[in-house]
Amino acid sequence: MNYSCDDGGMTEAAIEYIRSLFDSNSDGHGFDHTLRVYQNALLIAESEPGCDLQIVSLAALLHDADDHKLFFTENNANARSFLTGRFLPKDRIDRICEVINAVSFSKNRDKQPGTPEGRIVQDADRLDAIGAVGIARTFAFGGSHGRDLDSSIRHFYEKLLLLKDRMNTAKAREMAEARHAFMKAFLQEWNTETGSIV
Repeated sequence: MNYSCDDGGMTEAAIEYIRSLFDSNSDGHGFDHTLRVYQNALLIAESEPGCDLQIVSLAALLHDADDHKLFFTENNANARSFLTGRFLPKDRIDRICEVINAVSFSKNRDKQPGTPEGRIVQDADRLDAIGAVGIARTFAFGGSHGRDLDSSIRHFYEKLLLLKDRMNTAKAREMAEARHAFMKAFLQEWNTETGSIV
């Protein structure tokens, strides 16, 4: 499958870089997650005229390259290393890193990114945290970090059920509706089967 937009091979190189960076990850933040975020971002970008598609693409692909849950880096060191190695100008590298830094839910919570590219990539990442994929990722992450099932279920109420109403773009809000409904149905079935009132 061809995942990249036509940008002289930059996107393909970023995909291969991320593939190597997340080679052994199985906690829901791996290579497959990054590709879904990238595809979500491209889909949303189609409805956001005027956005810089290269910045959207590279920020989406590199958004977890320095995630504090996964790496002990500072100042987007992994992302900057890749981008510098591809001879991107410093101002564009800074813009890409600004978008990356606007993505994290725990660090940004109710903050809306100040650029269209930031809003697109934040939405793309949040979409991958909900729906069927979000459910699977929640339990993969929980299991890899020693959480019991009830702790993972609480995560839905603390974060995942909030995301639908915090999407920035009309396209992401539209995409989030069915995913949100699927999570609510899952939780209803969970509560029926377990007698839980979490």
